[in-house]
Amino acid sequence: MGLKAIDAVTLKRWLENGEAVLVDVREPGEHAAQSIAGTKLVPLASVCKKALPECNGKKLVVHCMKGGRGNSACAKLLAEDPNLEIYNLEGGISSWCEAGLEVNKASKGFFLPLDRQVQLTIGLGVLIGSILAYTVSPVFILLAGFFGAGLTVAGITGFCGLAVLMAKMPWNQCRKVLS
Repeated sequence: MGLKAIDAVTLKRWLENGEAVLVDVREPGEHAAQSIAGTKLVPLASVCKKALPECNGKKLVVHCMKGGRGNSACAKLLAEDPNLEIYNLEGGISSWCEAGLEVNKASKGFFLPLDRQVQLTIGLGVLIGSILAYTVSPVFILLAGFFGAGLTVAGITGFCGLAVLMAKMPWNQCRKVLS
């Protein structure tokens, strides 16, 4: 069967007609901040066939923020069961919003998606390491090197330890969502 892509408008129609089950593979804090009605949260780190909701003949659709983690989740599931028919929402929830479709949002507060939290942390680490290396001691250049090495490993393997760590932070855990 394999992985297939789906656009937001088609997914909306499937959901309205009861033809699809939607799984959000983002982190709990991201899901709480913004979600599509009726989704089941199964964070990427927990994705396996056993964790999926019952489909009962419906199409299984996965989504994330922009599509990357959705693709990773689909690949993980297909490695477990190559006969699984699974769809990834192209562009993730971002494409859903761009299509003008409704989402549930947290009542208040500010939330950065996990990928931007990682980018911010790495950027600050490199900036601070560089400034300290210039003003205090050249040894601080190791801080910038550490973050560079981490990015290299993440790019080669697809595993980002910093993202895993950030996902466990208290601000990335579940918060109440308005229906």
